[in-house]
Amino acid sequence: QVQFVESGGGLVQPGGSLNLSCEVSGLPFSEYALAWYRQTPGNQQRQWIAIIWSSKNTNYKVGSGVDGRFTISRDNAKNTVYLQMNSLKPEDTAVYYCNAPDLVAHNNWGQGTQVTVSS
Repeated sequence: QVQFVESGGGLVQPGGSLNLSCEVSGLPFSEYALAWYRQTPGNQQRQWIAIIWSSKNTNYKVGSGVDGRFTISRDNAKNTVYLQMNSLKPEDTAVYYCNAPDLVAHNNWGQGTQVTVSS
């Protein structure tokens, strides 16, 4: 079974930084594109944040709302995908999840990691 284990969240002041990690198991990691999503309070939908393609094409793309502040990367040797978040804003407060876009329809999500941006 595919598992996603997110970590690295916490409480940070506006303008601060966090680096989230997501360890993935149960699939051929290097062959899959991976993405980060977030779910804000009171919103049932998860918002796509960033995607990094498989090891054959390590290009990545981030959403317009976080462009220039967030960066996604992956370490295929560790089966881990990262989200470096800089210049955090209160509106970035959310639970952050990772998943493989090709598998999102299976609705199999990890527990997520809470990010709270507040002074």
